[in-house]
Amino acid sequence: MVRRRILVTGRVQGVGFRPTAHRLAASLGLSGFVLNDTRGVTIELQGETSRIEEFLTRLVGSDKPPLAQIKSCEAADLPTCEGESGFVIRGSRSGGQVLSEVSADVAVCADCLRELADGGDFRYRYPFVNCTNCGPRYSIVKTIPYDRPNTTMSVFPMCERCAAQYADVTDRRFHAQPVACPQCGPKVWLANRDGSVMQMGNDEAIARTTRMLRAGKILAIKGLGGFHLACDALNNDAVLELRRRKRRDHKPFAVMAGSVEQVKRHAVVDLAAEQALRSPESPIVLVPKRTDATIAPAVAQGVSSFGFMLCYTPLHHLFFAEGLDVLVMTSANISDEPLICENELALERLGDVADAFLMHDREIYRQVDDSIVYFVAGERVVLRRARGYVPTPILMQEDSPQEILAAGTDLKNTFCLVKGNQLILSEHIGDLEDAEVYHHYVGSIKHLAGLFEVEPRVVVCDLHPGYFSTQYARSRRGVRVIPVQHHWAHIASVLAEHGLAGPVIGIECDGTGYGTDDAIWGCECMIASLTEFTRFGHLAYYPLAGGDKASKEAVRPLLGLLKQTYRPDFRLDEFSWLLERIEPDKDRLGLISEQIDKGINTVNTSSLGRVFDAVAAMVGLGGFNHFDAQLPMALESLVEPGIDDSYEFDLHRDGVEPLQLDLRRTLMHVVGDVRSEQAPAVISAKFHNTLAEALLAMAKAARGDSRLEIAALSGGVFCNRVLTSRLVARLKQEGFAVLLNRDVPANDGGLALGQAAIAVNHLLSCVP
Repeated sequence: MVRRRILVTGRVQGVGFRPTAHRLAASLGLSGFVLNDTRGVTIELQGETSRIEEFLTRLVGSDKPPLAQIKSCEAADLPTCEGESGFVIRGSRSGGQVLSEVSADVAVCADCLRELADGGDFRYRYPFVNCTNCGPRYSIVKTIPYDRPNTTMSVFPMCERCAAQYADVTDRRFHAQPVACPQCGPKVWLANRDGSVMQMGNDEAIARTTRMLRAGKILAIKGLGGFHLACDALNNDAVLELRRRKRRDHKPFAVMAGSVEQVKRHAVVDLAAEQALRSPESPIVLVPKRTDATIAPAVAQGVSSFGFMLCYTPLHHLFFAEGLDVLVMTSANISDEPLICENELALERLGDVADAFLMHDREIYRQVDDSIVYFVAGERVVLRRARGYVPTPILMQEDSPQEILAAGTDLKNTFCLVKGNQLILSEHIGDLEDAEVYHHYVGSIKHLAGLFEVEPRVVVCDLHPGYFSTQYARSRRGVRVIPVQHHWAHIASVLAEHGLAGPVIGIECDGTGYGTDDAIWGCECMIASLTEFTRFGHLAYYPLAGGDKASKEAVRPLLGLLKQTYRPDFRLDEFSWLLERIEPDKDRLGLISEQIDKGINTVNTSSLGRVFDAVAAMVGLGGFNHFDAQLPMALESLVEPGIDDSYEFDLHRDGVEPLQLDLRRTLMHVVGDVRSEQAPAVISAKFHNTLAEALLAMAKAARGDSRLEIAALSGGVFCNRVLTSRLVARLKQEGFAVLLNRDVPANDGGLALGQAAIAVNHLLSCVP
């Protein structure tokens, strides 16, 4: 007889881990208990050694709950307890307080789908079937503890059958807070634009919705984390009409299919992509288009990938059971406003967009967008972190001395809370320049801080004084504010993900970030740790005119780059053949040129993102970013495969100044190729190859000075799969170990994690 204490860490709370441990221990005749604590799940077992070993083998193997992700499982021997019998589930503990157990919303599981299709089951064709292994969580919880009375399911008293399953520790619905059935749970109905009921009854409403979609209508469908706007993805007229009504002329739409087989008819799906599509998180997965795809051209013009997801709620499965092929499923909002999740607000805001509304009466307390993932250098990477991943924390080795709020940045905002050893990154919030998004941001901070019982005494923000997120941080009373440079935070986000403190060679490439020299940075080589950074090198500065307009109008960075490249010989009329294709208004070109010459509303920048804009415009892909990174995405999609040629570039250092990457010769070659009518796909390939070689050269120079062998890549430019894959391969060929953002976005959506990690390290260094 032995007694053993086991600590299991990872995603092990709110996923049915304790009931699984109870059932397994009981089946093996072991006594003891299981509980949640600040580190994960603690189990104490007493019994025969062989049975405890079997318990451990099965717990992390065949019997592991489907949603659990085990990071570590450590065991230690204890003195036995005389007279102990039975195995029990104990309450959570966290320094005398109840530990929050809120987990992410996940896709309906295979067991529930079998019940959904089983005519003999009392949940047959019920659109809200769920269990401990699946269904809504974060989107329905109002406060902690995560019990049914504190969720939006509180208005649905359980019937006898549901209550019996909920209370049965051997049932997979034990303590599944959203458990329901047709007798006691939520219901759906179809409504007109004025809110009047078109069709009641789950089956009838779903069938009529399906008929309308087939007929080319646009439907607002209430799902797990908010409303989607849906239409037939094979009907180009319907897609164009949705674009017109939603006022989204260019940005690609996400699409949903009922099976991987349906996805494969339209896209190239390898094993890794298939696994991501089928995963419990069920994100949107970016997959290459097939040349024979029959999806409407208007769904995703100007890019080489489709954003596919599989249906992840029972309601979605019921649609596709009616024989639908592929649906556009895009967030129900106008422009970049917050996702709509309330029935009345949907009718008010979307009455001119949707032809009808499929609604339900389960309140969505937290609107949560669909997550997006893609693949770089063979690794799955998160592009937008939301449903399925939030609020799962990223864990640190040490506890933070104080609770922290990292405010993030203004574009693609997320924020991060720190409690104990948990880095709790929020869902995707959006761009804070929109007033509604900003109010949503403030409310989201309050909500998530309440769920995890965080009362920040330290707030971290971006160095840029004009950011709304910075202003919000400084408006909070009674807190210490720590400003952190934008690009350092990007590299720190990679370190935090990988559980490292540095130093590393940090290669950071994005659009804009406020620098310590008051310039706008955007292509930096750093020697960086969580303690400090040194700017080893950067893209040579060029003038950028127009403030925010410069991120939209490609002619602005292009003029700045041309002036820097050809000065003092630059003359506007000599480049009219190129510039007037992009900006036909000669007077406007002259004004921008004069603005740069006189330094009016013009800054020096090392932004690589704006260089992409300029090259995309030169090769004829357009002159305006209608959505973030539209032109760089188009340039990436254009790359001719199999081309290894590149352009020339220079590296130089002036005295003690940082190393500078000079792309003037590169740009001269691009101009020459454009003038000689070289194929745009070839120019794009050579440009991408040049940047990979240039960034590699900077990393090698930094290694020569620092003797460091680890390179960390971050920033929005590294959402470019062509550039990132090539650079990673070249770095590895040259003997570097390479770190990428994987679980948080490389763009500004992951920046708050880096801010938080820097602040924690700073506080730890101050502890005596």
